[in-house]
Amino acid sequence: MKLRVPEVALAAAATLFGVSVAVAQTAPPSPAFANPPHKNLKVLPQDISGQQLLGTMKFFARSLGVRCVFCHVGTEGQPPSTYDFASDAKREKQTARKMMAMVERINTQEFGVTDMTKAKVTCFTCHRGAEHPLKVPPEAGAAPAAPHSDAPPKPERGAA
Repeated sequence: MKLRVPEVALAAAATLFGVSVAVAQTAPPSPAFANPPHKNLKVLPQDISGQQLLGTMKFFARSLGVRCVFCHVGTEGQPPSTYDFASDAKREKQTARKMMAMVERINTQEFGVTDMTKAKVTCFTCHRGAEHPLKVPPEAGAAPAAPHSDAPPKPERGAA
């Protein structure tokens, strides 16, 4: 059975909704993620709450080891209210939408998952905290990928 684009988008939205519920934070949402209506949501449901949206975005950020500016137009260090979250200017945002559809498809078609809070595959499955999916297993005993940071690396002890 071949799924049409609206069906894939709806299924992906259901997947992400389930994941966002599972990882939702108890802290109050920031003003940038106020209650609906949100602008330019193409995969996530239009009526997603600000708290669910923020939880979903935090899950993506942790899974890829990135910050908001990786996908969204804004300046690191500035308040989220200054960001243009609705903009599609960044290629990474388009890629994220495709990845969300892929994750949903894998869960439903390959694993028969109907309750997305029980998803078998998530962003973290492949990314493991790195911007790009891992292509080979890490060396035995190797440290996990470090999360992305705009801060300069800290000097090693004893370094001049």
